[in-house]
Amino acid sequence: MQMALLFARKGLGSVEPNPAVGCVIVKGDTILGTGFHERFGEAHAEVNALADCKARGNDPAGATMYVTLEPCSHTGKTPPCSQAVINAKIARVVIAAEDPTDLAGGGIEMLKQAGIEVEVGLCRDEAEKLNAPFYKYARTGLPWVIVKWAQSKDGYLARKNAATEGNWISNEQSRADVHKLRKRTQAILTGVDTVIADNPKLTVRIEAEAIDRPPLRVVVDSQLRIPPDCHLVMVPDAPTIVVTTARTAQAETEKVQNLRDAGIEVLPVPAYEDHCDLGEALILLGARGIQQLLIEAGPTLITELLNQNLADEVRIYIAPFTLGANGTASASETMKTLANRQELKDVKIDTFDTDICIRGYLEVIPKPLA
Repeated sequence: MQMALLFARKGLGSVEPNPAVGCVIVKGDTILGTGFHERFGEAHAEVNALADCKARGNDPAGATMYVTLEPCSHTGKTPPCSQAVINAKIARVVIAAEDPTDLAGGGIEMLKQAGIEVEVGLCRDEAEKLNAPFYKYARTGLPWVIVKWAQSKDGYLARKNAATEGNWISNEQSRADVHKLRKRTQAILTGVDTVIADNPKLTVRIEAEAIDRPPLRVVVDSQLRIPPDCHLVMVPDAPTIVVTTARTAQAETEKVQNLRDAGIEVLPVPAYEDHCDLGEALILLGARGIQQLLIEAGPTLITELLNQNLADEVRIYIAPFTLGANGTASASETMKTLANRQELKDVKIDTFDTDICIRGYLEVIPKPLA
């Protein structure tokens, strides 16, 4: 199963919003075939592992299949994997975790009815962590929210003289990693202040790789201040939504129409303390099938997401220099307003040349009563 999990990880970045799944077929001490779900819309892990058996000249009849997720039972972009397993006369299937979706679930029962021995739960925690966004979305309908930022060693997210020096904090290797992260998500969200200050494109740019499903670009803009000549409006590399309050949408009908004429969707949400209700925005994005949402914003919006316990994962890229008086957008100063202490679990630290990246899942620690 550990080998199956290693194979599953190879699909990350190419299969989303599908889960990453790996499969190993064994008879005795011999591995007959291996496979993983390689690309969205293409064959699943079980089918690829069975194909690998055939390519090696191995007969899977009577073998044991180890798979990290319950084989699907429905016909979608591909035929049901459970039927392929039955047709191959596999004798035993060991499954790490059940499929939580109504559509694809039911494979375990289908296998049992065909007389196949089924075991469930081996390495369950690892399998569910591997596909945490998939499980959260299936169980709640809400996106998995990844908050990402880059900062200097002294905690600044931007430079005051960005116009002359550029606003990159992280190095080229870190930025390449961010583009891989963008590729995994279905939407990237930022705030209007970031759009005004940085004029980002929020697209996936990976050398020699075509992006056939660019993530949706989402701007939180309670007063519709988005510049009409910014990249998100003028460069149609990806679809864009502007989230604003229902009150602003009703009052600023000309701005709304101008955005719509430019191909930008305007999404009204209720107001929360004169700003957009972020929780409601996540519900609406989830209803559109957004399973993973990447936040690339300034410290104010990031802090608000953390304060409302709306974030699931954090990635912080730290560059090995200080900005001092040339720094602006201080993460440390803004985040002093957090209502509760935020701790990361399952922390991993990566290095990208001279940068380091800290990433982990969020755990909110309530403040003790006075």
